[in-house]
Amino acid sequence: MKSILGTIAVLCATAAHAEGLPAPLTDADFAPVDQAEARLGQLLFFDPILSGNRTVSCATCHHPAFGTGDGLSLGLGDGGIGLGPKRVADPANMPEQRIPRNAPALFNLGAHEFTVLFHDGRIEVDPDRPGGLRTPLDADMVAGFASLLSAQTMFPVLSPDEMAGHYSENKVAQAVRQGVITGEGGAWDIIARRVGDIPAYATSFADVYDHIDTPDQITFADVSNAIATFMAFEWRSDTSPFDAVLRGALRLPEPAATGMGLFYGPAGCASCHSGPFLTDHGFHAMGAPQIGPGKAARFESHARDEGRFRVTGDPADLYAFRTPSLRNVALTAPYGHAGAHTDLRSFLVAHLDPIEGLRRYDLSAATLPALAVDDTGGLADSDAIAQAVTFAPREISDADITALLAFLDTLTDPTAQTGRLGIPDQVPSGLPIDRP
Repeated sequence: MKSILGTIAVLCATAAHAEGLPAPLTDADFAPVDQAEARLGQLLFFDPILSGNRTVSCATCHHPAFGTGDGLSLGLGDGGIGLGPKRVADPANMPEQRIPRNAPALFNLGAHEFTVLFHDGRIEVDPDRPGGLRTPLDADMVAGFASLLSAQTMFPVLSPDEMAGHYSENKVAQAVRQGVITGEGGAWDIIARRVGDIPAYATSFADVYDHIDTPDQITFADVSNAIATFMAFEWRSDTSPFDAVLRGALRLPEPAATGMGLFYGPAGCASCHSGPFLTDHGFHAMGAPQIGPGKAARFESHARDEGRFRVTGDPADLYAFRTPSLRNVALTAPYGHAGAHTDLRSFLVAHLDPIEGLRRYDLSAATLPALAVDDTGGLADSDAIAQAVTFAPREISDADITALLAFLDTLTDPTAQTGRLGIPDQVPSGLPIDRP
C-alpha cells in the first residue's frame, strides 16, 4: 500500500508540474530591507500612539497570533477591548459599527508583484499619479511614501471605526471629520507630531533617515515607510513546504500531493490563485456572503458591499473582490471579504459552488463579537451577488476537499508564522501592547 501511495504522490506532483507550477521565489522578488528601519517600524506597528484615542495599534487588527489578522469576521477597532476572538465592545466607548471588511493578511506584501491592495483594490501603483500611486485621495495624495505598502497605512489611521475614533473624541478624529488630512494641523501631521514628541522616536528617525535631523521634520510618510519596511521583513513568506516543492527539494505526501493535483487541475483553483503567491491580483465575483454594515458612505443607509465596482464604476466589477494570496491561508481565518466563514473547509465547499454556498449560508458560520447591530442586512443582496458569479461549480468529493485542505496546509511557513523580530517588550510611548 505504501508503494502505491508513494507512486500516486509522485504522479500527482508530476501532473501538477505539467499544469505549470510557478517558479520558486528568490530575493529578487522582494524589495531590499534596511534592518534599522524595520526595527523602527516594528515599534510603530505595535504602538497605539498612532490611533486617535491611543488605544488601537496596527497589531490590534493584524496580529501575528492570528495569522496577521484579528481572528474575527469583522473586527472592532476604536471602541474595542481585548484581542482576537476575545475582543469585545467597550461599554464606555461603544463602537458605532463593526469594521466593514475582514482584516486581510499581511504576508509577502513587500514583494514587487503586489501593485494593488485592499479588498477592492482602491490603491495601486500608477506612475501617472502624484507620488506614483492611485488612491481615493486623488489630488490630495502627497509624495514621500516609498511604496504601495507604505501608502496603505494612510487609511486605517483615518477611519473612525478602525483607528481615528469618532467625531470630536480626539484631535485626529476632529481633523478627519473636518476633512483636514494633509498639511499642518491635518490628521497625518497630528500623528507625526505625536511620534516626534517622544524622544526615543525622534532619535531613531534621525538615525534611520538622512533627511531627518529634528523631530519637526518627521512626516506621516516617514512613519508609514518604517512600518511598511517592518511588515515586508517580518512577514516575508517563502520557506513553506510548498516552497520546498517549487525548489525541487520535496515531494508532498498524501493526501497533499493529490490536493496539489486538484488545485492545479480539475478543481480550477489556480485559474485565480496563480503564480508564486497564489493570486492573480485580479478581481472576481465569487458569491461571498455579505454580512455586517456593508461598504456604504455615512449618508447611505444600505448594507451592501459592491466591491471593485465602488472603485471603477464598471458594472462588470459588481461584487468582485481581489483574489487573496493563499500563503499561510490555514492561519488566516475567517475567510471572504466580510469574513463570513470561520472554518476553512466550509468556506472551500461554498467557494467551489458559490451560488449554492450563498443559498445555504447561515450567519452562525461567522465569528462576531456581541454588538447591538443588525449583521444580516447585506444578505438581502444575495440574489444580486449570485447573479454576478461566473465561476462554474466544481464536482468535488469530501475526499477531494480533504486533499485540497492538506495541500493548503503546505502553504504554512513556520518562519513567517513566528515572525522575525516578533512583538517588542515595550514601545517608546509607554502605552500597553496588544498581546494574546
